[in-house]
Amino acid sequence: MLTDIEKALNEKRAPWTEIEYRTKDFWVFRDAYAVTEGHLLFVPTEENWNNLWECYKAAYKFGHEGVESKRWDAFNIGQNVGEAAGQTVMYPHVHMIPRRNGDMEDPRGGVRHVIPERGNYKKSTHSMDQLATSRYAVD
Repeated sequence: MLTDIEKALNEKRAPWTEIEYRTKDFWVFRDAYAVTEGHLLFVPTEENWNNLWECYKAAYKFGHEGVESKRWDAFNIGQNVGEAAGQTVMYPHVHMIPRRNGDMEDPRGGVRHVIPERGNYKKSTHSMDQLATSRYAVD
């Protein structure tokens, strides 16, 4: 019987081709549009919480090992969930993006840069009151 990831690959819902590693819970692929060298995708073999959790744990472990072995200086882990969040491949996957000193002029804020003018909260000219009434406010 095929796993969910195998079905998604066969149906072209998942475009990944460069497999780096496989386990029973997840597969690891190179990102075809990598933002840095070493950018990997951790993809659950089945679409369920347990397998997705295994992806997060593995991505963190791999990222941390990269720091410890000095392959990179830091790393980001993230997931785009839904079109409004930037998801273009509608099969769950976790990004592990290695970061290196100097790869950005000012990396403060990290994943907060998904909304560019809100990324570096220390440079923000918006008060909390302005944020509460902005288009980004949550009711």
